[in-house]
Amino acid sequence: MLDSDLAKLYEVPTKRLNEAVKRNITRFPKHYMFQLSEKEFEDLRSQIATSSKQHGGRRYTPYVFTEQGVAMLSSVLNSERAIQVNIQIIDTFVKLRQFALENKDLARRVSELEHYFIEHCQDNKEDMKEIYQAIDLLMDRTKPAKIGFIKTEDKKIKGIN
Repeated sequence: MLDSDLAKLYEVPTKRLNEAVKRNITRFPKHYMFQLSEKEFEDLRSQIATSSKQHGGRRYTPYVFTEQGVAMLSSVLNSERAIQVNIQIIDTFVKLRQFALENKDLARRVSELEHYFIEHCQDNKEDMKEIYQAIDLLMDRTKPAKIGFIKTEDKKIKGIN
């Protein structure tokens, strides 16, 4: 996650989040946090249409935090808000990992079925078409709801499942 996105969730300026991290830099090895290169930052800026340095945008390339880096942030940001946000983010990472594992198995099984039908059912193309439609319908129904965060009026963060 980008430092600026995390700062919004924690309701602190990005500069303050990065200052807290730099004061505790030994807690953030390279596999917990890294800084984007200028090229990566330019590519990101063009994708999300952020302003350039000449127009008041960021002067430094953003930091990116891995799942472990986000977990470590809870030890350097000492507020109730930081604790609650970290719990939500870690829960989201867990759900994403679980979803990826479940879909990997499903995709493998669908691929095996597809290969079986290609080898054994050349004469039944209409039957295959109906089966693929049924599989597509099943995959649409098993897609999870959007994962993310929304702010409520009382400034608490609620996860969307």
